[in-house]
Amino acid sequence: MLPREFKDALYAQFARIGQALSSPKRIELLDLLTQGERTVETLAEQTATPIKNTSAHLRALRQARLVETRRDGTYIYYRPADHDVVHFVRGFQELGHRRLAEIAQMARSYMDERDAFEPVTLAELRKLMRNDQVTVIDVRPREEFQAGHIPGALSVPLRELTRRVNELPRHKEVIAYCRGAYCVYALEAVTFLRDRGFRARRADRGVPEWRRSGYPITLGSNLAPGGSRGARRRTKRLSRR
Repeated sequence: MLPREFKDALYAQFARIGQALSSPKRIELLDLLTQGERTVETLAEQTATPIKNTSAHLRALRQARLVETRRDGTYIYYRPADHDVVHFVRGFQELGHRRLAEIAQMARSYMDERDAFEPVTLAELRKLMRNDQVTVIDVRPREEFQAGHIPGALSVPLRELTRRVNELPRHKEVIAYCRGAYCVYALEAVTFLRDRGFRARRADRGVPEWRRSGYPITLGSNLAPGGSRGARRRTKRLSRR
């Protein structure tokens, strides 16, 4: 193989990653999968995309070796191929935020301008939790919580918040977190809580950033006060990979 042929073939392989990320929906699918594995049906529902189209997007991501699958009975679960893919997705988003003014502007317009309170950083959140000053709620869907969450956080999915709001203590500030910098669940949760007299703020990042910082992660269940006494819980401390 001549040098030029080698270069052309090499960069054609690199381009496979770029081609796999050429669809906004595929980027969203990857972002969701960094929270935990999912079936095609769940991904289709959460991205408001027909199952047929979702399957095609996942096939493209799998061909680029960005996702892997496992079978459980009749269901096929998708997950990132490894932690390098998770880091790549977060780095990709951070690069876009730094280099594309439109991304930062949209984030400010939708998130910051709708929230008069300064979000809580992860470092500040750790300090507040150590001093037992706040109640931390994870407002992601329960399966994401069970796949990994901030130790001590309570699972209160956004769709359950209305009926479970009275389970939250009012004598502490409530900090809500979700999937990351662009997740709107935490914003919706704190807006709801403030309207009902709670002191509430949102975290500026989510579990992927918490994990990347080398902070411990808890696996399993942890229900809010008033939940089942038989809730199972197991903890695993993970260092940054």
